[in-house]
Formats: sequence, structure tokens, C-alpha cells
Amino acid sequence: MTEHVPLITGDHLRRLLGPRQAVRVVTDALRGGLDPAADPARTVVPTAHGHLLLMPAESGARTGVKVVTVAPDNPAHGRPRIQGFYLLFDARTLSPVALIDGIALTTLRTPAVSVAAVLPLLRRARDPLRVAVFGAGPQGRGHVDTLLDTLSGHRRLAEVTYLVRDPRRAGVPGHGAVPVTVAASGGERATRAVSRADVVVCATTAREPLFDSALLHDRAVVIAVGSHEPGAREVDGALTGRAHVVVDDVATALREAGDVVQAIGEGNLDAARLIPMRRIVTDPASVDLDRPVLFKSTGMSWQDLVVATAAHERLGG
Repeated sequence: MTEHVPLITGDHLRRLLGPRQAVRVVTDALRGGLDPAADPARTVVPTAHGHLLLMPAESGARTGVKVVTVAPDNPAHGRPRIQGFYLLFDARTLSPVALIDGIALTTLRTPAVSVAAVLPLLRRARDPLRVAVFGAGPQGRGHVDTLLDTLSGHRRLAEVTYLVRDPRRAGVPGHGAVPVTVAASGGERATRAVSRADVVVCATTAREPLFDSALLHDRAVVIAVGSHEPGAREVDGALTGRAHVVVDDVATALREAGDVVQAIGEGNLDAARLIPMRRIVTDPASVDLDRPVLFKSTGMSWQDLVVATAAHERLGG
């Protein structure tokens, strides 16, 4: 009966699964044989004031769907731009087993996926990491928290620089003892932060490249998660020509990832060079650190499902 279906709020979800555990869930799913290529495509349904995103998936004993609304005008009225829920079902009976805060789930799983994709590469060295983050919202902060949690005992974060349009409005996110600064994304401090960074996180709503990739050193890792449509990008085509380009799934990237689609159209990237993250997770040695690494994520339904399933299992489901 639906009256017995538990509601997992954002606070409850964060108590059930921390960043390190979420990374492990994603990693274990891929190592256990989950094939992202089998994921149903995301469905976008236009509405009068925005659109709906429908993201269904099935794996093992559970199936589920995330239903998210995107209302671009909401922030001007003090309301969230993105809202939604995750519905988790028993795969055999299709009975509902949990209702989960969809935005909290996205905030947890997105950096977990990013870090799972690059963690084997980051753990090859032990020198302190300098991190530059474009965007100081939940995703930008979540990526830093996830890096901190998963690299604990392996590599420390030497500094974090958040790069934003207006530093006066951003505040200074706290990450324990890690030195944190906030700077304008278009200024000299941003240029210096990117050129020094070992990890650059792009978590914005930008539709054009955020920085000149020529600034990056040869062992830099770039994580781009802000866009999931062909007409938007956060990195320039030159980076895709220079870097190992890792994606959630090749077919999905060719359909949805503007950073990839536009780079191919410009002649900077050959689709045959795209590396599915599953290969990095299962065979880290297959990628040499002889050039920068770009992980471009659009977000996929299986990622929500495996994290939601793990949270429900910790609830005792």
C-alpha cells in the first residue's frame, strides 16, 4: 500500500549515504557488470513554463524513475529552478518501495559519478591537489566534498578556488581545514587558478566555454557536469582535441553532450576517441596520464537508480 512507502528526505538521504559510499556504489555497479549503454534515453517534455525530465532505469531487484521539473524563471521569484522526486519500485511486482527527494539524490550522485570516473587516475599520485571550481552552488560544493571524502588518506587538497560571476554574492563555502577562496570567473585570479589547478570542476549553467584550455597543465583533470544538451558547453573544443575524453556512455554523449557534439562538429574530436567511464573504472591502466583528462557527464538514469537502491537498502528495505 502506498501509505507505507517511506519518504527519504534530503537530510535523511545524506545520513544514509555519504559521498565516499555513493562513489563506491557507482563503482561497484560498473564493476559488477552494469552496462550504461542499456539505459533508456532521458525524455524531455516541454511545458508552458519550462520542461519535465523523465529518467527511468532498471537494474537487479529495483526499477525506478526520476521526475524533475526545470523552470528557468523560478530563481527570479525566489523558487528553485529544478525540483522533483525519485520513485523506486520493486522490479518484479512493480510495487513502490520508496519516494526520494530527487534534487538531493542528484546532488549526491552527480559528484559521485564524476569522482568514480577519475578516482583511479587521481590516486596514481600523492602530491596535494589544487582544485578550481566554476560555480559555487550545490554541485560545485558537492564535488569538492566528494573529492575530500574519497581521497582522504591518499591525497590532501592543498587549496580550493571557487570561480563565480559575482564573488560578493557567493559567500565562502567551508571545507574543514582546506584553504578556500572565491574569485571572479573572468579575472586574473581565475586565470591563475586554472593554470595552477590539478582538478577543474565545471558546474554551471554556462552555454559557452568558461576558460581557455591552453592554461591547463598536461596532467590536469577537468570535470564538466553543467550541461546536458547539444547546444550548451562549458569547455572549448581545443581541450577535447588535446585530452583523453571520458564520458558516461558514448551514445548518450553523442546525443546530449554539447561539449562533445560541438567539438566533433568543429573537427576537434573524433567520436572514436571517446572513452566510456566503465573502462576507467574496470581497467584504470588503460589510460595514460600523458595528457589532460576531461570527464564529460550528462547524468544518466542508472546512476540515480543504483544510489537510490543503496539508500533504500541502508534504510532496511
